[in-house]
Amino acid sequence: MAKVLMITGDFVEDYENMVPFQALLAMGHQVDAVCPDKKSGEVIATAIHDFEGHQTYTEKPGHNFTLNASFDGASVEAYDGLYVPGGRAPEYLRLNAQVLSLVKDFFAANKPVAAICHGLQVLTAAGVLEGRQVSAYPACQPEVEQAGGQYQSLEMDQAITDGNLVSAPAWPAHPALLQQFHQLLIQ
Repeated sequence: MAKVLMITGDFVEDYENMVPFQALLAMGHQVDAVCPDKKSGEVIATAIHDFEGHQTYTEKPGHNFTLNASFDGASVEAYDGLYVPGGRAPEYLRLNAQVLSLVKDFFAANKPVAAICHGLQVLTAAGVLEGRQVSAYPACQPEVEQAGGQYQSLEMDQAITDGNLVSAPAWPAHPALLQQFHQLLIQ
């Protein structure tokens, strides 16, 4: 099966990190979860975002997640695909030049990429969405459009594939997103 690089970080959305990590492993893929400035065996904090009737989501502490690989030395040549979860982590991941360079490399190599929720913020900062039909958490629509992407307003349990990119608005879309990403990985 495929070898997937998951770029994650502190206060990543718990479900959007844990579920894909475990599901991709269960499908037989190797998943290396990495975070800039952290090494294999170190822990990141996750957050649980929930929809409780307020104008936006609420945030609660999630689980600690142990990284199983180191960010240093990660390269597009070593992986078949890239996964970018959402939450607050993309706010700072998009400021890291090495992260953006890796994202650009995956797109240049036309390798499968999946991003969910606020994970699209990393892709907008990398400048790889020009002309792409994508979905993200609705609050990211202006960023997607400013980056030249064509924002698709999907139901929270839907995902969309455009070429090598699979995207979705939030964790309820895991079944659709992971199925579409898996199909790209095994082609």
